[in-house]
Amino acid sequence: MMNSTQDTHDNPTRAIRRDFFAYRNGIVADKLRSAGDPHTIIMGCLLADLMAITDNARNGIGSDDRLAATAQELWNDTNSRECRLAAPMLFPPELMSAELALDWCQNIETTEVADNLCHKLLKHITGSQQVMNQLISRDEVMAKYTGYRLMQGLLVTGKLQATPALQATVSAEAAQAQGNLAKLLSDVQQTMMDD
Repeated sequence: MMNSTQDTHDNPTRAIRRDFFAYRNGIVADKLRSAGDPHTIIMGCLLADLMAITDNARNGIGSDDRLAATAQELWNDTNSRECRLAAPMLFPPELMSAELALDWCQNIETTEVADNLCHKLLKHITGSQQVMNQLISRDEVMAKYTGYRLMQGLLVTGKLQATPALQATVSAEAAQAQGNLAKLLSDVQQTMMDD
């Protein structure tokens, strides 16, 4: 059950956390823990439920500045899976600078968080290509993963073109990538071919 608009307005973070508890799913939470999810607080909320929670919160919070502040507070809670997933759904894209986006990308702990951050927020911000370029040039695997996930989102939405130079960059990275990054790069290459 979602909290009232007044609750959301008075203390939005607390209201959102109560909604996480209301939508918790023990089976999903147990599966995530068994699969090695590093968060210490896992409610097991489904992404569709998180969207409903953040939509409700958006209506109660009001101003974009308060939305951004609430989203930042959620993002800062690196122990909570649901906070990390809800924050990008709540943050107004027009207020997310490239610098802040790169700051958010400094400590992404799972591919689920990276995927959601790119899909729900980063592909919509001004400077998304700058963020993508900086992330794919880093040495850390999760930063690269996030950059290439953002690239895929920009390709799919038509905000980025599959130039020969971009294809060469992806191919060179794919030749040495492993695990989730290798799978993602294969998907990016397929997206480029479909373009």
